[in-house]
Amino acid sequence: MNQPRLTVLAGPTAVGKGTVSTYIRDNYPEVALSVSATTRPPRPGEVEGVHYHFVSSEEFDALVESDQMLEWAHVHGRNRYGTLRRTVIDAMAEGKSVLLEIDLQGARQVKETMPEANFVFLAPPSWEEMVRRLVGRGTETAEEQQQRLETAKLELAAEPEFDHTVVNDNVQRAADELVSLMGLTAHAH
Repeated sequence: MNQPRLTVLAGPTAVGKGTVSTYIRDNYPEVALSVSATTRPPRPGEVEGVHYHFVSSEEFDALVESDQMLEWAHVHGRNRYGTLRRTVIDAMAEGKSVLLEIDLQGARQVKETMPEANFVFLAPPSWEEMVRRLVGRGTETAEEQQQRLETAKLELAAEPEFDHTVVNDNVQRAADELVSLMGLTAHAH
């Protein structure tokens, strides 16, 4: 069971996927974090190949048409984001365990193309906590908040599609559990 494999981390909006994967990047150098391709321009401080692979819309079209994307999506109807099959395959060929942190739509696409991957659902500690995180930002109208909560409900319902569930009650603990599920040794703290 020790062969390198792909682990897909997905979960509802605002559950903290990015925080957990950043913790893993900073503390577990043996994990290869998959870098997504995007059609959006780099933001200040973003580095090509580290944060994203920045490509033009035409290049993205070509990658999709030539089946080089493991998964991809339109985000908020504007920019496209996706995972290059090559970056995942190359890292696995080097013997690395790869972590792909994506949304549920992407996870479902990967399940079709690489069903042998390890699918991990990141769950909030409770529905109440989820509501607090979604509503707590105070930047949205009541209607927008309601819509986000409806989306979160649908997203939480996807949990049975996954091989494992990790509860994000504490970032360090959740990251360690995820690393263990990847077949790696979690650090003693």
